[in-house]
Amino acid sequence: MTALSFLLALATVAVVMVVAMTGAWLVERRTGNSGWIDSVWTFGLGTAGMVGALLPFGAGPMSRRLLVAGLAAAWALRLGLHVASRTRGISDDPRYAKLKRDWGADKDRQMFRFLMLQALASTPLAIAIVLAAHHPAPTLGLQDLVGVLVFAIGVGGGAIADRQLRAFARNPANKGRICDEGLWAWSRHPNYFFECVLWSAYPVIAIAASGYGFGFVALLAPLAMTLLLTRISGIPPLEEHMVAKHGDAYRAYQRRTSALLPWPPAAG
Repeated sequence: MTALSFLLALATVAVVMVVAMTGAWLVERRTGNSGWIDSVWTFGLGTAGMVGALLPFGAGPMSRRLLVAGLAAAWALRLGLHVASRTRGISDDPRYAKLKRDWGADKDRQMFRFLMLQALASTPLAIAIVLAAHHPAPTLGLQDLVGVLVFAIGVGGGAIADRQLRAFARNPANKGRICDEGLWAWSRHPNYFFECVLWSAYPVIAIAASGYGFGFVALLAPLAMTLLLTRISGIPPLEEHMVAKHGDAYRAYQRRTSALLPWPPAAG
């Protein structure tokens, strides 16, 4: 991959994300339900990754491009449909709802600005998919298999965490309680942890010992996702909402349970 090809790929995925998040803004304005933002973001990012993976440049084989595009599609379908299903059952996402309250009469303009920043911040994720797809090794090999295994662990672990939380919430006996069973006993956000694992699959596939320096740029994907989830739009606003909702019960859960990395809960 040449420097020009890299810049073209970067511009392509950035444009796709800007279009997707403009669509998310329009959907939010029309429905009033900001939960659709995350669903549109997921499908938009998956589309950006697939488009970039199939761009007609690079020295790698079409088999790798199709493999990586398939990983992006699988991720987008699983997470996007899960978020869409959850969104149908709510009137608004509490994280975005708080932002809208804080923004007041200027909420529409501020939301558009926020979503454009989110689109641009997503480009390291999309470009990692592109770089993995265009790894120049002439055939699929062990490195690709390891990447697929890491991806499968991330997708599978996230699906298990989501299923456990959904089953807990559907049990009437758990009304008003905090889910601290299964993976949720070891991590307050196991779904986020496995999301970070999933994005590590792309640098595993992309990085080459020599001759493909751009492959190391794919390391930005798990780093960006971890930063996004732990410092910006994931854990901080969600935990603020949970403390407001459950009070001391959630603070006790915070004290005994790891925030992200699954770890045995503390005694007491």
